[in-house]
Amino acid sequence: MDVLSDVLSAVRLTGAVFFDVDASPPWCGVSPGVERIARRVMPDAERVIAFHAILSGSCWVSLEDASAVPFLANAGDVLVVSGGAPHMMGSSRELRGNPDLTLYYRPVDALLPFKLTVHGGGGDEHSRYVCGYLGCDARPFNPLLASLPAMMCVRKPATGGWVTDLFRIALAEGSTKRPGGETVLAKISELMFVEVLRRHIEGLSEESRGWLSGLRDPHVSQALRLIHGRPTEPWTLEELAQQVGLSRAAFASRFTEFVEVPPMQYVARWRLQLAARLIEQGASLANASVEVGYESEAAFNRAFKKFVGVPPGAWRKRHQPQTGQQDG
Repeated sequence: MDVLSDVLSAVRLTGAVFFDVDASPPWCGVSPGVERIARRVMPDAERVIAFHAILSGSCWVSLEDASAVPFLANAGDVLVVSGGAPHMMGSSRELRGNPDLTLYYRPVDALLPFKLTVHGGGGDEHSRYVCGYLGCDARPFNPLLASLPAMMCVRKPATGGWVTDLFRIALAEGSTKRPGGETVLAKISELMFVEVLRRHIEGLSEESRGWLSGLRDPHVSQALRLIHGRPTEPWTLEELAQQVGLSRAAFASRFTEFVEVPPMQYVARWRLQLAARLIEQGASLANASVEVGYESEAAFNRAFKKFVGVPPGAWRKRHQPQTGQQDG
C-alpha cells in the first residue's frame, strides 16, 4: 500500500494554475493570505495551498510578517506555501513595500493562466514563474496537513527532468488554445505537489517528527501501510505491534512520537475519513459503517459525532444538499 497516494486520493487533491508571470527587475509580487482568496479560486476546497514554480531567472522570497529569513529561489525551484501566509517575491530583498514596483496577485475568473508582464526598470534578466493553488479536504481527517511546514522550497535536482519542465511545455502548448489545456495544467500541479512532498521527505533530518517523517521510519511506515491497506481489519494495538516487530509499549510510543496520534486513534480517524467520502457519494449510513469496519451503525454514529462534531446524517446533508436519500 502506497500510504501517501492513499491519503492524497482520499482527501481529493486538486490543482489549478492561475498566473503566468514574466517580470524584469526591479519588481515585487505580493501574494495575500490564502484565506482571503480561497473561496473564489477553489470554493469547494476546505484547504487551499499556494505554490510558485520558477521557470527561468531567480527571485527573492520572504514572508510578509518577516518571520523567516528571505532566501533566493532559482530557475527550477518550487515554492509551496502550505500555511497560506501572505508572502512576497521580488528581484531584490530590498524592494519590500515599494508601492511603485509591487504587483498584487488577485484571483481571476478564467481558469487558464492569466498572463502578467511586470516591467520594472527594464532590466535584462527576466524571471518567469507560474502561480497556482492546490485544494484538498481538511476534515474529517487529513494527516498530511499538520506535518507540512508553513513554507518549503524544493530545489531543482542536479540531473534528470523536473516538474518545472512540464509547466514550461504545457504553457507553450496553451498558447495554441488546444482543448484540454486547463486539465493538463491542473494535473501537472498535482504531480508537482507529490514530487515536492517526496523530495521533502527525502531531505528530512533523522530528528524530524510528524506524519511525513513517519513514512520514512521502518516500523511506523509498516504500520501505516497495514492500516491503510486493510482499514476494515479489527486492528488492536497488540496485533499492529506484532506485525511490525515491536513490543506493545515500544510500538505505541514510537508511532505516537512520529505521527503525533496514538495508533488506535489513527485507525479510528482514518476509518471516519473513508466513511465521510462514502456518505458523500451516496452510501447509506448503515452501509458506510460496515464498509469501514464498524460492527453496528449506532457505534459508528457515536464515533463520527464525537470526532467530527456532527452526526453522519448531518454531514451528508451539508455535503450533499441536493440529495433526498433517507436512511430507514
